[in-house]
Parts: sequence; structure tokens; C-alpha cells
Amino acid sequence: MGKKVWIITGSSTGLGRELAEVLLQEGYRVIATARNLESVKDLTEEYPETARTFSLDVTKPDQVRAAVDFAVGEFGSIDVLVNNAGYGLIGAIEEPSDRQIRDQYETNLFGAIDVMRVVLPQMRKQKSGHIINLSSVAGFVASPSAGYYASTKFALEALSESMSQEVAHHNIKVTIVEPGPFRTDFAGRSLKAPENQLPEDYPATTKFLEYFEQVDRKQVGDPKKAARVMIDVVESENPPLRLPLGELAIQRIETKLENVRKDFAPWRQAGLDTDFDEADAKSTVS
Repeated sequence: MGKKVWIITGSSTGLGRELAEVLLQEGYRVIATARNLESVKDLTEEYPETARTFSLDVTKPDQVRAAVDFAVGEFGSIDVLVNNAGYGLIGAIEEPSDRQIRDQYETNLFGAIDVMRVVLPQMRKQKSGHIINLSSVAGFVASPSAGYYASTKFALEALSESMSQEVAHHNIKVTIVEPGPFRTDFAGRSLKAPENQLPEDYPATTKFLEYFEQVDRKQVGDPKKAARVMIDVVESENPPLRLPLGELAIQRIETKLENVRKDFAPWRQAGLDTDFDEADAKSTVS
């Protein structure tokens, strides 16, 4: 039978590429998908028995279906789906163009949705599977001038949380991966600036873009270590729903959890008092 079959979107660079390499080194079977097949061609050359590649743009539904059919045809099953394809869009709410906003959602959110909807019937048929959705610390903590990117990840996390409960009785697991800064090309090639930048009105955008330029390829996170943790999660009996990766991600998520409680604490009783009192309810009815 061999080890599990993984299909990974966005395998040309970043965490997707690192994960594909580590998996193949450890003997797993991998379908590495990318828009540019040349970027993953070397994987099949080095691992001809266990690596397959397929041209996939997740915004093209026909390509999504073809990629899943190819994976099942080659290896007979899909044990793990990794929704990794995506990119960042920086800018305050006013700054990106309409096209930039819609393209961000088409790739980061609707692309991931399409892949899940095509893979899930196969996993239900198998009565097993694991879906890993690559979110971000920004999928839990939103920052100024990153709202569109964060909102795609917030939505992906909500869908993942809901889906994890829907498919549990089919023996399908779901894990949301929330990386902080890792040494990939996310801060370079995979990051877009807004077309209508307003630096005087939204200085946070300028600061964000300058920060990413400074940290590009210098991030503290080791993508190979991240890959190994993801593999360990899939092989564990009780995988987590959420998997923050990196000290910064964990600290920011823990801080937000504390701040949420502090934020609504003074208004907690006011919120509780909005329910009907029994006496008020009776008088209203009468």
C-alpha cells in the first residue's frame, strides 16, 4: 500500500514546496500541484516512484477536478489534502483596486473551497482523510492594512471549523495551520501592494510594505521544521483543529485571546441583560 497520499496546492515555492520535499524524503506519495509545472518538475525526476506533478490554478474549477481525478488515478486515493495556494495583499480598505480584492478572494478562499468540495466525496468514499488548510496568524489576529488578506483567512478558518464537525463521523480530520513569519518567498514574490496607495491617509500600509521588504528571506521560521510538524499532526491519533506555528504566531494568538475577554468584560452584564425577563415576556405576550 505504501505511505499516505498527499495532494498539495501551491507546491512551487514556500511551505508547500518544503512540505512536498520533506514528504518525499520520508517515503510518502505526493501530488505536487502548481500553476507552473516547470517549478516542480525536479520532484518527479528525483522521486519517480512516489512523486507526481499536475498543473493547477485553483481559481479554475475544471483544473481542480482534473487534478483530483489525476491523483486518484495515479495512487488510488487521497489521504491528505493541503490547501496551500495563496498570496498576500497589503492595503487599507480603500487602497486595493476592485480587481485586486476579488482576485485575493478567488485564490485564497474560493480556490480552497473548490478544492475541498471536489476532494471531500473521495474522502467520504474512503471513510478517511485529513484536510490541512493553510491559514496564518492573520487568520486569527487582523492588523491594519492587512484586512483583505486576513479576512480570507478568517473565512477559511470558520469554514474549516464548521467542516471539522460535519465530516468527523466520516473519519475525516481537519487542521487549520496558522504560521507566523517563515523563511519563504511570502514577503517577496507572494505579496502584492495596493494599486491606489494613499500614504498620507494610511501610513500603516507603507510601514507594512517596508517591514516585509526588510524581512524577506530573513524570517525566523524554519519551513522544514514546519513541514515535519504538519506530518506529525497527520500521523497523530488526536490532531488539533488549530496549529499555530512559530513563537510570534503563538504569542499573538494568546494575547488576542486575553484581550478579547478584557474588551467585553465591562459590557458582559449589559449583554446578558438583553435576554427577556420572564415577567417582561409575559407582559409582552399579554
